[in-house]
Amino acid sequence: MTDKTGTDKTTERVALVTGGSAGLGRALVAELARHGWRVVTDGRSEERFKEAELPADVTVVVGDLTDADHRERLRTEVERHGRLDLLVHNASTLGPLPMRPLAEVDIPDLMHVWRTNIGGPLVLTSVLLPWLRETDGVLLSISSDAAVNHYETWGLYGASKAALDHVTLTYGAETGLRAYAVDPGDMRTAMHQDAFPGEDISDRPLPEAVVPHLLALLAARPDSGRHRAADFGGEGR
Repeated sequence: MTDKTGTDKTTERVALVTGGSAGLGRALVAELARHGWRVVTDGRSEERFKEAELPADVTVVVGDLTDADHRERLRTEVERHGRLDLLVHNASTLGPLPMRPLAEVDIPDLMHVWRTNIGGPLVLTSVLLPWLRETDGVLLSISSDAAVNHYETWGLYGASKAALDHVTLTYGAETGLRAYAVDPGDMRTAMHQDAFPGEDISDRPLPEAVVPHLLALLAARPDSGRHRAADFGGEGR
């Protein structure tokens, strides 16, 4: 596949990062593009993408990952690029705000969180497996320490991240792909602020500080597993 300049697009690394309009997703998309990757990203808000000021060559697909038509549009973009080297499941939701104890959670709350944090990633991975397999690509899911630790009011979100870890690593076991569930650590993002309304979170690092660790992980290509971003230093290529 070639573009209008005659460049062979199939030789360029391609990444799909969900939830790229803000926070860690936006920072990762921008840095991958700076490193020469062709990047496709998505998110629910067109307005937030306008504010994100992503590089002009990033492909943005507005929509909800739980929607089948939206996933088909993402598949079409990957097909247009001709390959997929990296799939990052970053989009997620905390669930109903303010966050509350499990005893106050109902089934609709559970379904909403699990559709977004597990259902969408699970099905999208299945849709894109042929391209990932062809390039011996990487499946990377953004996890949380709440997936393995137990904090008051974080039960619903934490359970969904534990399930995402399991789904991600099972895909690795079933396909032979490198599959990583990565805890990025606390970050100064709007989502983290939503979890701590009214609190000062200025002591948390910006998501841009986490991205070099993710790139280092991608460069190192360790065995599939659950990793802490902070355990990988430097900047990937």
